[in-house]
Amino acid sequence: MRHRHADADADVLPDGFRHRGREMTRLEAFVDAAFAFAVTLLVISIDAIPDSIDGLVDALKGIPAFATSFAMVALFWSAHARWSRRYGLDDATTTVLSLVLVFLVLIYVYPLKLLFGSFFASITGGWLPWPLARISSYDDIRFMFAVYALAFATLSLVLMALYGHAWRRRALLGLSIDEQALTAGHVAIFALFVAVGLLSLLASALVPERPSHWLGSLPGWLYFLLFLTGPAEAWARRRVLRRAGLP
Repeated sequence: MRHRHADADADVLPDGFRHRGREMTRLEAFVDAAFAFAVTLLVISIDAIPDSIDGLVDALKGIPAFATSFAMVALFWSAHARWSRRYGLDDATTTVLSLVLVFLVLIYVYPLKLLFGSFFASITGGWLPWPLARISSYDDIRFMFAVYALAFATLSLVLMALYGHAWRRRALLGLSIDEQALTAGHVAIFALFVAVGLLSLLASALVPERPSHWLGSLPGWLYFLLFLTGPAEAWARRRVLRRAGLP
């Protein structure tokens, strides 16, 4: 992508941003360590090292839940690391938002593994082990949907706030028009993430106690709305470029 008003000699990242966060700050190092610790919590949740083939097989059956939980943690870590490289901000707002992100990840990491473990146990008819002793009613499933929705929405809200902070500091950072458009696009992406999470949370609260199969799955199906992130990003980027009088 061509950079309008950008320094031609600047080191440009593959995603089109100048590399402003070249030097890792103590805050970034702390965030990286905290995310690494969150992944460790997923691993050490196994009660004991298997001492038999059957025990090893049972342990390996936990891989899908671990992989999905790991992917979600990695998604938000990667998003924060990318934001840091793009903007290189190290002020009070950045510190507070980054610490809130770490706080939320450490709260949600283990409940998320229980949720994903229950999901895989459900779709495999119990062949993959249930991480919970029992699920007695749809209220339990509703609670798990609500936990995931709350985690997804709040983590996304922090990233939206980080990109919003970078947008407000765009003049100080010297963002090119293209960089401003990309920043606005990411604000739109994470705003959609928040909206979808809140919709799922609302659906989990409103679904009746004895729902039909499709209605009971509605809080999960709503996440397919995330496919709208592409159009949402494109709309936000076009809006910025139009305001600048560019095609």
